[in-house]
Amino acid sequence: MCIGVPESCYEDGTERSGPMSKKRSRPVVAVVGRPNVGKSTLFNALAGENISIVKDTPGITRDRIYADVSWLDMNFTLIDTGGIEPESKDIILSQMREQAQIAIDTADVILFMVDVKQGLVDADSKVADMLRRSQKPVVLTVNKVDDFNKYMADVYEFYNLGIGEPRPVSAANKLGFGELLDEVTSYFDKTEVEEEEDDRTRIAIVGKPNVGKSSIINRLIGENRLIVSDIAGTTRDAIDTEITHNGKEYVFIDTAGLRRKNKIKEELERYMIIRTVTAVERADIVVLVIDATEGVTEQDAKIAGIAHDRGKATIIAVNKWDAIEKDNKTVNEFTQNVRRVLSFMPYAEIMFISAVTGQRLPKLYEMIDVVSENHSMRVATGVLNEIMAEAVALQQPPSDKGRRLRLYYITQASVKPPTFVIFVNDKELMHFSYVRYLENQIRETFGFRGTPFRFIIRERKENK
Repeated sequence: MCIGVPESCYEDGTERSGPMSKKRSRPVVAVVGRPNVGKSTLFNALAGENISIVKDTPGITRDRIYADVSWLDMNFTLIDTGGIEPESKDIILSQMREQAQIAIDTADVILFMVDVKQGLVDADSKVADMLRRSQKPVVLTVNKVDDFNKYMADVYEFYNLGIGEPRPVSAANKLGFGELLDEVTSYFDKTEVEEEEDDRTRIAIVGKPNVGKSSIINRLIGENRLIVSDIAGTTRDAIDTEITHNGKEYVFIDTAGLRRKNKIKEELERYMIIRTVTAVERADIVVLVIDATEGVTEQDAKIAGIAHDRGKATIIAVNKWDAIEKDNKTVNEFTQNVRRVLSFMPYAEIMFISAVTGQRLPKLYEMIDVVSENHSMRVATGVLNEIMAEAVALQQPPSDKGRRLRLYYITQASVKPPTFVIFVNDKELMHFSYVRYLENQIRETFGFRGTPFRFIIRERKENK
């Protein structure tokens, strides 16, 4: 439960945490500027991987992205933002502006990027005014300076912004980074850069476009942290949101929605799919959001398959439940349909929620805790072998051409997901159906709610 100043708490007692909190272990640097000046290119270069979408279309990076960056002995969090269009009334651009403002408010240092080839434009001056009001340290970064001798005269033009010395860089060619990072890190409070081991539960919120993924996180955190619009596919990148609830820290990863292959016309769409896959890989637990008004679809099954294949604990959150006309059979019928379409993950927990009304959302934390505990559960070897011996006595192992499968030993090798090694006399005799039977016997004893299993079958020569 949250204690302390009221401003640090939400109405339900949830504590503000992560980038929105004043208490953090590493400095935060926000990259801001007009659309298409090269912010994402710089971000990716500093982060060391292609985290943000890079494309020559203004406004591609619609929401802010986080990455951990190291320079010499300094570690900091870098935030990439959507481009700022100070005067735009376009719904997406205006929300991008709001997101950039949140990033500015969050940051310890602001890296303000401009484009040497476009020169100083009126919008740059308006952004500069916005940054001055923040009273945060600003590092003016002039991008696309591919040849310092050729462009330095144009760089000096940006002194007119009145926010300090312009630093020439080429994000695409990784030029000028050393001096830039030296200045950025010079503003850090050296006493606040100690880093702690991250043992927080990480939850990926996945699902088709417009099923309410961002709305769920906004409801949980109590602010419009993510862009929410009825335009399908508004959230194009995965965003980490840190929340502390009842004294426990969680990291929610909001993902871009997957689209059917026949609807993928641009490289950007394919990139979003990759991003969703990588977000699932980063998570411990996956919350698959299904639209109750549409029912469970093949597309939902595809997304669920990504989580299942990667051994992630899974919760199926049926959103927009408030919009469904219900009788005493509705829940059972919907549940049966989910189980039918997602037959490969019978272990997944199902919740019926509403991001709009907040219905059952507080229960999501409880379910995450249960599923997380099961995903990390270990069973003693002796107990496992007792279960296996009893299972074998109840149902004889399969045989083929007079040769019968013999099970010698079972042990749990790892967790996340629980992985079991079974030693047998002949792997070829170990049918999938008998593995499933053993799995059911283990689940009957220990539950293992929400988590898949992995089985490794090993041969051991029989003693003669």
